[in-house]
Amino acid sequence: MTIKTYTTRELASRAAAHHAARVLRDAIAARGSIRLVAATGTSQIPFLEALTAAPGVDWSRVELFHLDEYVGLPIDHPASFRRYLLDRLIRQAGIARYHLLDAEREPHVVADRVGRELASAPVDVAFAGIGENGHLAFNDPPADFETEQPYLIVNLDEACRRQQVGEGWFQSLADVPGQAISMSVRQILKARELVCVVPDSRKAPAVKACFEGEISPMVPASILRTHSNATVYLDRDSAALLDPATRGAVLESDR
Repeated sequence: MTIKTYTTRELASRAAAHHAARVLRDAIAARGSIRLVAATGTSQIPFLEALTAAPGVDWSRVELFHLDEYVGLPIDHPASFRRYLLDRLIRQAGIARYHLLDAEREPHVVADRVGRELASAPVDVAFAGIGENGHLAFNDPPADFETEQPYLIVNLDEACRRQQVGEGWFQSLADVPGQAISMSVRQILKARELVCVVPDSRKAPAVKACFEGEISPMVPASILRTHSNATVYLDRDSAALLDPATRGAVLESDR
């Protein structure tokens, strides 16, 4: 795993987008197509804006999956991750082949069906973030590090649900669904490459716990340290609690 730290959120997002676009172009050139897992949430918006504007990516050759979706939430709700991806990635880029997690009804059936599609071939690259509670996708602590199921139905803890309210996706804690479909930890780690974008000071305690503490289900994203081809993009705020040896030099260019 590699950590790269930039002075601002915008620079970190642009650097991650340059990296991701290069991965997409190279995989398409080498194999003719690419299988991609996308992340959602407030922290990913500048990254996706920069990525969809990147030149030279043949998005018609991209097959898209995503990390998670709330159980019972309609697609027209502002917090729906299906809506988020349609608005910010699928329509912007012109992706024609995608697998959305429709968890409004029969979430177990959807998790099984999309999971079989996901597991049918290797994933080239997965994008991810880290939650304020250290979660990876919606694998809240204590996360299941053992299951091989591609997607799980998980319960969202209070810290996770409070984050969604704090980011403005829901009006109150009571409005946040209690369950979600989430890609499992082991499935995320199966991606050939991981690009993880984690800006903002509110993430600093989780970043420190993940990258300087014990690798543990109680800090789910700490497992990223076991992946040989993962790159984590931080800004100065999210890296503020890290030892300088961990965060590395703070870069002032997105290249």
